[in-house]
Amino acid sequence: MYMPAAAAKVLRSSASRTFTKALPTKSTSTFSLASISRLSVRSMADSTASSSPFKKIQIQRDDTTFDAYVVGKDDAPGIVVVQEWWGVDYEVKNHAVKISQLVPGFKALIPDLYRGKVCLDVAEAQHSMEGLDWQGAVKDIGASVNWLKANGSKKVGVTGFCMGGALSIASSVLVPGVDAVVAFYGIPSSELADPAQAKAPIQAHFGELDSFVGFSDVTAAKALEEKLKAAGVPHEVHIYPGNAHAFMNRSPEGVKRRKGMGMPDEDDAAVELAWSRFQSWMTNYLSA
Repeated sequence: MYMPAAAAKVLRSSASRTFTKALPTKSTSTFSLASISRLSVRSMADSTASSSPFKKIQIQRDDTTFDAYVVGKDDAPGIVVVQEWWGVDYEVKNHAVKISQLVPGFKALIPDLYRGKVCLDVAEAQHSMEGLDWQGAVKDIGASVNWLKANGSKKVGVTGFCMGGALSIASSVLVPGVDAVVAFYGIPSSELADPAQAKAPIQAHFGELDSFVGFSDVTAAKALEEKLKAAGVPHEVHIYPGNAHAFMNRSPEGVKRRKGMGMPDEDDAAVELAWSRFQSWMTNYLSA
């Protein structure tokens, strides 16, 4: 999994460029950085920190240590929950809590890929994603899988959203010991991982109106499905009509942020259907 520095730089720029080139601009949509209040997001994060249901731990791999956040029963099947490009913010924590409460119960772990940084607007998030060491992030996921298996989880899955969705699929190729993957609206660049070489079953979810070409749009989703089918990888690929990117983000703050980025769709039925499919997939493959 090691890569020369020059090649790693190409990989990082390719992965982030695929996603960010489809971002709406002020001239073509209602998108505005000003529509997302940095102050309100930071205030919300500060106010909820003291009431967090998470246990903060530290995980070491190679010569680095990173924070991770765990919620759920100690002996439950484990699921690594990988962040969006925002960092470990309220939305990925909402998802992890939801996952921990799904029947029959899971232990969710969020690795902090940004090492404490939480992005409060699109420009900041884009900069952080462009600077991410994607292979290092895969190693963080691998270390998180190992931690869960060493701490009561007999089987471990990986899920993620947007950037985290792409990394989830990459983990099915590059991380030994992953038992199942559920990816939401993200596909890794070919430089990082070829989904046809996946060693774990993959379920993937996409919005029909997703405009991030080559990363999570319908054409990319269907190409992923064909690739997995041809390779004989157990899979499901679901496309949700009338939904755009990041449709799983249903907190009031998340809805406001999506609207500020030109994604006004709200479809609670699609969200519940996706969670139901997630629950069935992970229960099936993570049962001891």
